Amino acid sequence: MSVADTARSGPAVPRHRDDALKSVANTLDVLDCFLSDDELGVSEVARSLGVAKSSAHRMLSTLAGRGFVEQNPDTGRYRLGLHLYELGQLSVSRSRLRQAALPIMEDLRQRTGHTIHLGVADGCDVVHLERLQSREGLDIFDTLPARRFPTHCSATGKVLAAFDPAVAEARRRAAFPPITPNSVRSAEEWDATLAKIRRAGVAVNRDEVATGAMSVAAPIYDGTGRARAALSIVGRTEVMDRCEQQFTRLVIEAARRLGKIVPWGT
Repeated sequence: MSVADTARSGPAVPRHRDDALKSVANTLDVLDCFLSDDELGVSEVARSLGVAKSSAHRMLSTLAGRGFVEQNPDTGRYRLGLHLYELGQLSVSRSRLRQAALPIMEDLRQRTGHTIHLGVADGCDVVHLERLQSREGLDIFDTLPARRFPTHCSATGKVLAAFDPAVAEARRRAAFPPITPNSVRSAEEWDATLAKIRRAGVAVNRDEVATGAMSVAAPIYDGTGRARAALSIVGRTEVMDRCEQQFTRLVIEAARRLGKIVPWGT
């Protein structure tokens, strides 16, 4: 290859840099294995990643040395470590959106007596940055402690998809695996659901993520009119049904208030 050809193709990336980046990616993949399991053994991690047990053990040992995972002394299996929890808590606590939302969420909880969620889209899912549980609690969250849900099974996710085409398309590409018999199951149903939400300005979820649970969500817009987050009120279906109109009005009002005070882009 001539000097000119080399210049056109750009500088060569050192092989050791490629290997280092791949190693980082593989290590992060290890952490993702714990999204669905509390504890994992070396063989399970190796099988999930498609790597040798020796490689899985080496990555787990590295993560354990930094406190990102820890080994259960009774079982020898691995679980997420306290340092990862510490970093996660710092990320959430430093969120300007969450900081601005907390007083409004608490007011909404006091006025409704129900659980309040603050959600943002992440690809084809919605992540609940904050959950203020009702005084009585909602026992589905004892069995569903996760903060990430498919957008098509969540009121916050559906309302974000309705007002952000990128979120809607991400879910469409990922398909529609149902969580309950009431979950959206097809692209046609998805499109019809989003059209209905756009007309109403809110999304309603009845028994779609858990039987007996209902929620109503409103989008939170930034200064450009883009839906950046969503607020939802969550409760038992029979109670929420009786108060749907009142709760719809309250969540829309709260979302509008929050959109005006969040320091977007700072």
